[in-house]
Amino acid sequence: MYNQNTFTVITGASQGLGRALAEVCAKQGRDLILISLPDEHVNSIAKDLMLRYSVNVICYETDLTKAENVSKTVSYLKKHNINMLINNAGIGGTKKFMDCSLTYIDDILLLNMRSLVILTHQLLPVLKRQKESYILNISSLAAFSPMPYKTVYPATKAFVYSFSRGLNAELKGSNIHVAVAHPGGMPTNRDTSNRIKSHGKFIRFSILSAEATAAICMEKLLQKESIIIPGKINRFSSILQKLMPVDFQLKIFSNKLQRELQQ
Repeated sequence: MYNQNTFTVITGASQGLGRALAEVCAKQGRDLILISLPDEHVNSIAKDLMLRYSVNVICYETDLTKAENVSKTVSYLKKHNINMLINNAGIGGTKKFMDCSLTYIDDILLLNMRSLVILTHQLLPVLKRQKESYILNISSLAAFSPMPYKTVYPATKAFVYSFSRGLNAELKGSNIHVAVAHPGGMPTNRDTSNRIKSHGKFIRFSILSAEATAAICMEKLLQKESIIIPGKINRFSSILQKLMPVDFQLKIFSNKLQRELQQ
């Protein structure tokens, strides 16, 4: 069955920044397809958004770390008109690389990079059919610095940055605009809130809520900015990261993340 409505697709939509982006998009009157892991109560989020904003919301539950699920998701999404794709789903963590299981490493690689690239590639023809379309890929401030004890996560986010910039240049002059967002830390759950509290004042002052971050991301996306760094302190931090010697950054992160591991 082909759905005639035009949708915004958001992955990782059941919590944190994904849920906040769904709220902002619904407030703008956008019909939504919310993709999340099973059993994360995304249906209750959808019902709430439909009730408050009178938009159509479709839920699709799947695990995008599985290659076969990415293919099924693409087949499902191609049945709809889509003019905005927000690749938000991502995972990470703080562990010694040697202690990480292969499954842990593979899941980060598959979700943060492979699923994002495949969804983008396969949905480009769908986005091309619209008068104006947008792709927003969620990276991280971590993309600008290598990090011991996180190793794989910032590397995947650096990939998202590079991929997004290259694709936007390739699509310049077309109806599709591609942006990449680099949010800083957000207190989206008890664990991240506790980790934020353990940092110094500079880090704590840089923290934005998921709601504020989502609002900035959507505003800048629609203004067709290609790099979005929400928050003045985060923008300043990104400049510092580019200017600061990498060895010095590694020393700072090593000390900080070792303490995090011991908590």
